[in-house]
Amino acid sequence: MANSYPRRNQASGIWKINDITKNIKEEGTYPNGSTKALFAGGNDPSLTITVEQLTVETTGNASDYGDLTTTTKNSGSLANFTRAVTGGGGNPSYLNTIGYKDIASTGNYSDYGDLTVARGYLCASSNETRGTWAGGYAPSDSDVIDFITITSLGNATDFGNLTQARYGLAGNGNTTRALFSGGYISPSNASVNTIDFIEYSSTGNAVDFADLSAARMYHSSHSSSTRAFVFGGTTYPAATNIIGATNIASLGNEIDWGDLTQSPNVPKGGAGNYTRGVRAGGAVPSTATNVIDYWSSTSRGNAADFGDLVTAAYESPCGGSSNQHGGLQEFQPRAPELYSPTGRPLSGDLGFLAGGNPSGSDVTTVIQYFSISSLSNAVNFGDLTLARSSTSCVSNTSRGITGGGYTPTYFDTIDYFIPSSKGNAADFGNLTLAKYGTITSNNDTIGVFMGGDSPSDDNRMENITIATTGNATDFGNTTINIFQGGGQVNSSTRGLYMGGYSSPTANNTIGYMTFSSLGDAQDFGDLSVTRYDEGGVSSSTRGVAAGGTTVPANSNVIDYVTIASTGNAQDFGDLTVSRSGIANGASNKIRGVYSGGLDPNRSNVMDYITIASTGNAIDYGDLVSTNAYAGGNSNGHGGLS
Repeated sequence: MANSYPRRNQASGIWKINDITKNIKEEGTYPNGSTKALFAGGNDPSLTITVEQLTVETTGNASDYGDLTTTTKNSGSLANFTRAVTGGGGNPSYLNTIGYKDIASTGNYSDYGDLTVARGYLCASSNETRGTWAGGYAPSDSDVIDFITITSLGNATDFGNLTQARYGLAGNGNTTRALFSGGYISPSNASVNTIDFIEYSSTGNAVDFADLSAARMYHSSHSSSTRAFVFGGTTYPAATNIIGATNIASLGNEIDWGDLTQSPNVPKGGAGNYTRGVRAGGAVPSTATNVIDYWSSTSRGNAADFGDLVTAAYESPCGGSSNQHGGLQEFQPRAPELYSPTGRPLSGDLGFLAGGNPSGSDVTTVIQYFSISSLSNAVNFGDLTLARSSTSCVSNTSRGITGGGYTPTYFDTIDYFIPSSKGNAADFGNLTLAKYGTITSNNDTIGVFMGGDSPSDDNRMENITIATTGNATDFGNTTINIFQGGGQVNSSTRGLYMGGYSSPTANNTIGYMTFSSLGDAQDFGDLSVTRYDEGGVSSSTRGVAAGGTTVPANSNVIDYVTIASTGNAQDFGDLTVSRSGIANGASNKIRGVYSGGLDPNRSNVMDYITIASTGNAIDYGDLVSTNAYAGGNSNGHGGLS
């Protein structure tokens, strides 16, 4: 994804070859963290709701993690770095239920949405952004493939179809490709050796990949970043201890890798990390086992004993998942965008996007981030304390802060998070009243929230001291009632609001306030185009507003002003795509990035400008998912010294 990915053949910018080597061998920041594996549902011997956990890098017994939303067997589980998701299954009727849980903490799963088709005996696979389920039985063989965007909530969407309808198959893959292997075709009463594949980034029907070494079903799976492993199950009518491996990047048949310690049919699940695979439970031959074993996914060989499940269980062969499998980039969760080669936090180059509307009326808690100086896609940072859209952000080098928002309930919530370390936001305090769409500006010391809708447009300005926690206090008033204008246009002494909505219409007003003195805003000038829902960025001398709604059309116009003076905005250039609902932009004083919005559908587009010049925006990368009405900022904008 990012150009700064620290491989020796990609050394550039802050990442030099000798620093990469030092970081890998001595600093211990690549890869980072332990791997949590979860095993969900099954029979023990009655139908269970239990999820068990273990740490892949160690050996030892599993422990209780929590419960699914319903008792089930034969579901399909997947995960990214932060979230585990389980879909479908039977109890004994076939389910379309999708449940999810943030992996970091133990506890019960919550409702996510529904599959497109209720079914059991399906398989699952995922990368960081997208999860897929394939095949199954409902109550006939299914060829359905459906998918979700893992970081959002809602129902699954149709992806395409397998090359043949079947159930009891296994799913895995790498960051770009998912494989669906083996299974059973009930009309012909036969298992198959078929391997299909899809590309996560597209939708459409699966394509033939290659063949398993033997036809089998009810097996489990795991993948490293290069190899897909399928193990256990039944080579009808007998259970097998085979561990087979396939090179994910090339079209080629499975090879023998080694043997499990048992021949388990319908294991409770498989999981692992980039170097180790794990199998848990199963039926041997028809009695539930609690055995967990593991093997190396970097060199061929047989499995060894790992430990035991809390309870012997079977019949949920695709019920395993982990937060460091082959579908995820290895440098997570400690991404190079957050750290220098020697492990010290970088400052001034991180852009953030918080909350928003990923689709329709859905709101999200997700905070995304990206490195402004490199062209790359956004990745997950953590979560807000509550889901909302139209929250507004201020940020200095040590804290990012979001205030207000809409669900459609109005919120006075203020959250904060620490830019130098990934993680969830915490409570900061409250605005003076519940509102959304405030226009923000800040310097190193104070953040100012200007205007907003509460539920009518408002002229109140309020401020916080960024280094402390506590409630906002009155600062003064804007020149007009206004909300959803261009913000984060600031120097260290002055903050501006550009355009926005003043009921019943958009306006072209630019106003400014001075950080050092409480008081009312003053008139600055006018935008070249009357609009609202635009995004703003700034260096220490120049502010730039882009996009927005000109009623009824979206705009691609980019305007700029010189912050220290007053006067009307001048033409800068055009966005790559006309859109509104853009998050307040992110800048490092040199480059400004505008993220997401409506074009008119929700967009994942990110484009950038060089603030000191003029000209059209250029494609930067993509958000984790489509989003509009999020809050955005950076830890290196023009208001910071």
